[in-house]
Amino acid sequence: MSRRRSLGPKKKLALLLSAATVAGGGAFVMATTSNASPPAATTRSAANSTVCQGLATALGNNERFIAGQRANPDAQSEARIANREAVIAQIKVQQEASGCAVGESAQGSQPAQPEQPAPSQPAAGGQEGQAGQDGQAGQDGQAGGGAAAGERVCNGSTVTLSGEAGAPAASSNQFPAGTRLKVTNLDNNKSTTVEVTSVSGSCVLLNDAAFEQVREPGKFLIRRAVIEKVG
Repeated sequence: MSRRRSLGPKKKLALLLSAATVAGGGAFVMATTSNASPPAATTRSAANSTVCQGLATALGNNERFIAGQRANPDAQSEARIANREAVIAQIKVQQEASGCAVGESAQGSQPAQPEQPAPSQPAAGGQEGQAGQDGQAGQDGQAGGGAAAGERVCNGSTVTLSGEAGAPAASSNQFPAGTRLKVTNLDNNKSTTVEVTSVSGSCVLLNDAAFEQVREPGKFLIRRAVIEKVG
């Protein structure tokens, strides 16, 4: 018959202290892990993110338009500026949501043109769609509005969004209101035909609804675009 060896009081106490030490250490490790601060979010910029570049370009185009209106105002400039400031505020919200540097502004989608002399009188009726309101000359030195229907225009321009809501539409500094433009994204072969309804700081800016029709998921800039005047 086997004998069961019993532990003495001192050994029992030693075992209990060891178990408590191990449990306490584990709890300390768990508490330390749970209280660790999460890694800081990295803010992206236009230099390393296509999304941020598109938003920065959209913001820059609107800022350039506002500067042009302030430099050469007419009867409708105040209303146009207020509208574009609201658009800029929305773009900044999108920058923050996308992890981009808020307020970062990039160069417009086409090279800057030499400043033109201010017109002696504002355009009739103060129409926002009047080409050249922001003092920009057309591509290749002529107004884009003079292009024939079916002709490709704004060669080499990238296309981004204006941040404006509403039905699909475009804004331009080269085509008057009522001009119809077809924009094709060569990276996904999607196209949209829109009407110019206002002035911008670029050859063509698409509003949110129009841009959604041709965009690639997660991108705010179309690098390879074909723009055609269709009417």
